[in-house]
Amino acid sequence: MAEEQKESFIRAGYDQSSFRYLMKRIFWRLIAPLPDKLYIQLKFWSIKGEWPDVDRPKTFSEKVQYRKIHDRNPLYGKLVDKLAVKEFVAEKVGAQHVIPTYWAGTRLSDVDWSTIPLPVVIKPNHASGLGEFLYTPEDVEALKRNDPCAEWLSIDHARYNREWAYSQVDRKVVIEKMLSKDGGIPWDYRCFVFNGRLSHIIIDTRTDDQGYSATYSRDWERLPFYDPDYYPPYPQEIPRPEQFDLMVSLSEALGRDIDFVRVDLFDTGDNLYVGELTLYPGGGFEAFEPAEYDRLIGDKWVLPARR
Repeated sequence: MAEEQKESFIRAGYDQSSFRYLMKRIFWRLIAPLPDKLYIQLKFWSIKGEWPDVDRPKTFSEKVQYRKIHDRNPLYGKLVDKLAVKEFVAEKVGAQHVIPTYWAGTRLSDVDWSTIPLPVVIKPNHASGLGEFLYTPEDVEALKRNDPCAEWLSIDHARYNREWAYSQVDRKVVIEKMLSKDGGIPWDYRCFVFNGRLSHIIIDTRTDDQGYSATYSRDWERLPFYDPDYYPPYPQEIPRPEQFDLMVSLSEALGRDIDFVRVDLFDTGDNLYVGELTLYPGGGFEAFEPAEYDRLIGDKWVLPARR
């Protein structure tokens, strides 16, 4: 067994300390009182530099905005809840693909750490890119000294990005088993599934605590598009995973009867675990390079009829 490496919780995306990003944050606060549709259009314009058609969407990015405004599927609240979705996953594909949960609540002071087998991950159930890896009792003590739970629980994606499904989530902090492969954190396979069929996978890799990304087709051919505001492209080819056929079947089973969902899988070598289901990747504000792939991927998404 490989010696376990101590890794940090890396977060992709914009440089949030840049002057340009800070100016955007000010603009988003100014437009916050606006109704959802106009707020979304203005925020989209401020990030992507173009005005979205949210009523007759064509690109993938526009269709995410359409879902925010028009789609109120009652299932969505469960799907975006990293805790509640575990029941959904167990029912659809089996409990063996669910990451074990050790504790869930709202106050760190309620945790009986003597019952928590380290190492673990602690994270909010309603937000992305936030969390801590806890390897040792010293990590736990540092967490308790700088308790992030109140800050995490205050995040409101339903308000910040107008992602309606998050308004249906009972916000909690979750402690769950830390998955491992070759002594480190397993890679994240982000499976884009449209009407129950896998389209492509974005693989988030980790090398020396640096994130990279690569996109592969359903036939495991490297695709040329990427998000320049996300992780940089992985410089090498990634071999077809041994469990690729299982990745396809799990993601398609979970995406059945849903017009679009992103299924995030972790490959530990001996099993696949579902990390989360995502309905609004990047809030629909992600960049595509080359840009035409925003439309090419959008063409795969057949939206449900408006009610």
